[in-house]
Amino acid sequence: MSPCYITSATIGLRLIESISTLLRRIESGVLVVLLSTMIGIAVYQVVARNLFETGIFLGDALVRVLVLWVTLVGAMVASRNDEHIRMDLLTRFIGEASKPTLKRIANGFTCVVCGIFAWHSYLFVLSEYEVQVLAFAWVPAWICEAIMPVGAGVMCLRYFFHTIDPP
Repeated sequence: MSPCYITSATIGLRLIESISTLLRRIESGVLVVLLSTMIGIAVYQVVARNLFETGIFLGDALVRVLVLWVTLVGAMVASRNDEHIRMDLLTRFIGEASKPTLKRIANGFTCVVCGIFAWHSYLFVLSEYEVQVLAFAWVPAWICEAIMPVGAGVMCLRYFFHTIDPP
């Protein structure tokens, strides 16, 4: 009977797994809340307008912002397991031995594109903050747009990891 040793590497891996699981749950929960809110407001707006000739003040503007947030949080969720949309025409014509290399190249390219998008969307949000542009009512535009650099940054990081170790 051999003794069971717990090394610091094992503890580190368990910690990373538990943090990753927690982040996945938070991400999925945020997506569910955003999507439910967006659908709820949109349905209410249609029903209230058509039946009662009323609606939520600036509800349409809020729905537009929620569409942006749902899109980017959904893209983050899709990127965590490399389930994001892709064009895989080349993989149909190359051999099985070349597929991992092609996948790494594609993931690296996606990482670069997401990094460029993260940087430029950060600059855009920063300029919106400096000028104090309003999205609607008293809500600053930079708050509504803040998901762009965050989402792109998370996707960039994930595709960097996918480049190193494809799922």
